[in-house]
Amino acid sequence: MTGTTIGARARVRASGANRWVILVVLCVSLLFVALDATVLHVAIPSVTEDLRPGSVELLWIVDAYPLVCAALLIFFGTLGDRVGRRRVLLLGYAIFGAASAVAALAESAPVLIAARALLGIGGAMIMPATLSILRVVFPDRRERATAIGIWTAVAAIGAATGPVLGGFLVQHFWWGSVFLINIPLMALILPLGRWLLPESKGSSDGPWDVLGALMAAGGILALVLGVKRLGAGEGLFDGRTLAALCLGTALLILFVRRQRRRAHPLIDIRMFSRPAFATSVGCIIVAMLALVGLELIAVQYLQLVLGLSPLQTGLRMLPLTFAAMAAGATGSYTLRRLGPRRMVCTGFVLTAAAVLLLVLMGQTDWPTLMIVSFVLLGFGLQTTLFAAYESMLSEAPPERAGGAAAIGETSYQLGAGMGIALLGSVMNAAYAPGLASVGGVPAQASAAASNSLGEAYDVATRLGGSAGEALRTAARNSFVHGVHVTLFVSAGLLLLGAVAGLRLPRIMDCSVTGPERDEEPESAFGSEPRQSQQLSVKLPSPARPGDVATVESGRTGH
Repeated sequence: MTGTTIGARARVRASGANRWVILVVLCVSLLFVALDATVLHVAIPSVTEDLRPGSVELLWIVDAYPLVCAALLIFFGTLGDRVGRRRVLLLGYAIFGAASAVAALAESAPVLIAARALLGIGGAMIMPATLSILRVVFPDRRERATAIGIWTAVAAIGAATGPVLGGFLVQHFWWGSVFLINIPLMALILPLGRWLLPESKGSSDGPWDVLGALMAAGGILALVLGVKRLGAGEGLFDGRTLAALCLGTALLILFVRRQRRRAHPLIDIRMFSRPAFATSVGCIIVAMLALVGLELIAVQYLQLVLGLSPLQTGLRMLPLTFAAMAAGATGSYTLRRLGPRRMVCTGFVLTAAAVLLLVLMGQTDWPTLMIVSFVLLGFGLQTTLFAAYESMLSEAPPERAGGAAAIGETSYQLGAGMGIALLGSVMNAAYAPGLASVGGVPAQASAAASNSLGEAYDVATRLGGSAGEALRTAARNSFVHGVHVTLFVSAGLLLLGAVAGLRLPRIMDCSVTGPERDEEPESAFGSEPRQSQQLSVKLPSPARPGDVATVESGRTGH
């Protein structure tokens, strides 16, 4: 790789305090992608009233963004390794802003669905690029751990703030305002990113495997679609669900075989032979499975069993968010003290304890117990996610940072989808039998009530009288029983995750060797680095934003 070599002062300036400014830009990028994943949820009733979408269209309005985003993470993550991560990120900003404008002004459901899909494309370009640039800008593992802690805390803030911000905007403006807020912010961050963010690439040896990238995208899209259909209550042997799962699995198997045969693969499958990398990916999936599945059940429990309003429900969930933020902010210190193995295992055990505490909840409100449980839940899961992401990135070579980041983000999305599907299925299986024979309730009404607690309440209202009250009581009892069963299953999965975490390294290795040494910037008082393998990095500065630097790797002076 070639480039213009810049002096030591420029390298020090770019690798010193400026990298924390770069982190701010990356975190703002992630914040709005995370916001957009949840901000629409509270606007759905207004969208339904205005655009009158059909049931299938409404499903795609919600799902188009996460489906497209999950499918294209590997595609754009590996593309960034080849053509430049900053270039892909800036293009993602532009697409995200344009798609937000289209979504805000959409006058029909198909236009809104297309805009949401375009938002997914922009999000898929932004998410892995932020993490891979972070990997390059922070070569020192201690600093990188701090940066990842901030990065994960921002993700938690974005996901939690989305419904609150969306509710405020919908209440005071119109539903399109939840998208409109992205436009001025993306217009600001696009020139800032072009000015401040460094350009970096991985290995550009050999052609980019376009067919492999499309196979990965198609496989993940089909697999996530199948998992989401399971979560929506479709049976495993439903024709379209089974076809999606089989197609996705087949494409991903073919993708793996293709990558193993190629001299210059999109993703180095050998990374999965490293226990720390493969285990970290698995831990991310399990953690997200538990988090999303439990959040979905908790929201239903708070509103339908305890009778809280949506605003009260959101406030009850805030301790989980604050605890997650605290875990992210202190993650670097915790990782240095405990090491990856104990940190991941401790996080899983704390979360399992929180889940088992929630089993004590019945049909009466117990705010103190719920707050304690949510604090443990948020802190434990974020602790696990922090250590898993940090270990995964540290195991990946710098030139494969984009692919590794894409794998992590894809695992995140798959875990979220699997959480809804798996825990939702467990919940339904435990809930439905309790409504099979309720005295005085017709069989057809019982069958309809077994679909969900909300539908059971509707059926009970239509029945009225003693039969309606009996159905309402039976449905509430069955739902609480289903919650308890689901919590026990979740605790078991979390403890299995803790056992898997034992494969991670015991200590946080901060020695600079191999690729890390090659990437470390020169100290202000060190000698010129030795001529060695070169890592192509653009380091823009306020004075000369167009400079291109080739940072020559080697031992740095301290």
